[in-house]
Amino acid sequence: MLAPNYKAADFLAAMQALLPRGRVWPRDPDSVQTKTLSGLTPCYERQTARANYLLVDAFPSTTYELLPEWEETLGLPDPCAGPAPSLAQRRAQVIARFTAVGGASIPQIVAFAASLGYAISITQFVPARVGQLRAGQADNGVAWAFAWQINAPANTIVRARAGSSVAGDPLASWGNSVLECEIRAVMPAHTVPIFSYGGGATVAGSVLTSDGTMVITSDGTPVVTAS
Repeated sequence: MLAPNYKAADFLAAMQALLPRGRVWPRDPDSVQTKTLSGLTPCYERQTARANYLLVDAFPSTTYELLPEWEETLGLPDPCAGPAPSLAQRRAQVIARFTAVGGASIPQIVAFAASLGYAISITQFVPARVGQLRAGQADNGVAWAFAWQINAPANTIVRARAGSSVAGDPLASWGNSVLECEIRAVMPAHTVPIFSYGGGATVAGSVLTSDGTMVITSDGTPVVTAS
C-alpha cells in the first residue's frame, strides 16, 4: 500500500472541517479566512511529499539524497569506483557492501559480484601430480592450487536509465575496474585472482608467482601484472 499523498486542497478541507460552525466561520472560497488557510496548506503538501519521498530515499536501491550517508556508513566511496562514478555505479557498490554476508566461498563471491552488476564464474586449478596428469593437460606448478580464475564478460556495460540516472551521468560506461578492485578486496588472503575476460579464455602454463596477478586476455594470452 502506497503512502497517502495529500494535496493542499485536502489539508484545506481538513482544517475547515475542524473550525467551529457559525456565520463568523465561513467556508466560502472567496472569504478572507479561506484565503488565509489556503496560504498555509501548500507547506503541508510539501512536507507530506518530502515524508513520502523519505520512504523511497531511505532504501539503498532507490536512494539519492541519502546516498552520501549510505556511502559514509559503508566506507564508500573508495578507489574502486574511479574518479567520477555514475549514480548507478555508486548505488551498486552500496547495495553490494550492504547485502554482503561475508564468507570466502565461491558462491558467496559470485553473489557479491552479481550485486555489483557483474555476472561471473570462478574456475579453480590443481597442481600437476604424477599418476594423475595426462597428455595435453597443463603442467601446473604448486602455486596453481591457490589460483582462482574469475571469468567475466570482456566489458560490463552500465547504461543510463530514466528515473535512476541524473544529469551529468554518461549515457553508458563500460569496464571491469570496479569488479577487479572489489574482488581483490574480498578474496581469501591465500588466493591469487586471475581475471579472464571475453569468455572462452583458458589458462595455460605452469608458473604463477605469488607476488603477481595474471590477467588472461580474450585471445588467451596471459599477462602478469604487479599486484
